[in-house]
Amino acid sequence: MDLSTWNLEQSLESFRARTAEAGSADEWEALRIEYLGKKNGMMTRLLTALREAPRELKPRLGKDLNVFKKEVERIIKERKPSDRAGKAPKLDLSLPGVAPDLGGLHPVTLTMQAMTDFFVRMGYDVAEGPEIETNFYNFEALNTPAAHPARDDADTYYIEDPSNDLLLRTQTSGTQIRYMQTHQPPFRMVAPGRVFRRDDDITHSPVFHQMEGLVVGEGITFSHLKGSLQAFAAHIFGEGTRIRLRPSYFPFTEPSAEVDVTCPFCESGCRTCKGTTWIEILGCGMVDPNVFEAVGYDPEKVTGFAWGIGIERVAMLKYSIPDIRYLYQNDRRFLDQFKVG
Repeated sequence: MDLSTWNLEQSLESFRARTAEAGSADEWEALRIEYLGKKNGMMTRLLTALREAPRELKPRLGKDLNVFKKEVERIIKERKPSDRAGKAPKLDLSLPGVAPDLGGLHPVTLTMQAMTDFFVRMGYDVAEGPEIETNFYNFEALNTPAAHPARDDADTYYIEDPSNDLLLRTQTSGTQIRYMQTHQPPFRMVAPGRVFRRDDDITHSPVFHQMEGLVVGEGITFSHLKGSLQAFAAHIFGEGTRIRLRPSYFPFTEPSAEVDVTCPFCESGCRTCKGTTWIEILGCGMVDPNVFEAVGYDPEKVTGFAWGIGIERVAMLKYSIPDIRYLYQNDRRFLDQFKVG
């Protein structure tokens, strides 16, 4: 091949014209061999001819040949179709499998399940009620007078409607009233569910979950209430957990009490229990006779006890969660701690 008449631009133009005719991967491979093949490709013949070229032309020709080769390689690399284009990727059965990313139940769900399972084993029924309640079921039937602070707009979410009687329930006690309207004593029941109150800080949320329990029958006493709650506390927080009851007031129970449990984090006092070794977890009491009369029960024949507990409160103590807002921020770093396995 005579390099004295070889021209870089003309050769590139001729190569580009050839690429316009190439379509399939086989045609591009044939073009590559024609230009870059080691045995008889054009570049091999050009480099062989360079040895015989006049000495004064070798620097220019060597530089042009290098430019030509790189341009041919670039175009072929960028435009040549893949041999596997349109084909499914090859499956290598010898590679290790990829374990699925298993999720986990939310700590509130885990706690609600643990609490519900305990009371079901104790012979309780599980009842559900509507989240939009009327004043009768949320307040009036529960012996809560119209002037009670809990019925104020500052504490309760009211719904604008023609009857002016609807609200987002502030407790699941309304489900207890509905249950008593359709069942006759004796019975045991719990009512878990979502409730709403105008409150929001590190220990309170405007939307949270609550479980309320009710036992009604003949001869039900305060000692039955205390024994049931002691068994519950030991099951949830561990054997050795003790409870204490402090006198309190609720419109729907008389007498009423606040219930504390021994701090699950310390024995002599810590920041969680504020150095007292006791933590409040729920309110309870014997059902007020006025509540029985509201559902048609004879308070001279039956007695009962009721209690209500915040499920988030139990979850925070059970899993050492310092801020209730962690439960609703959907932070994967927090939720991954409760994943399966």
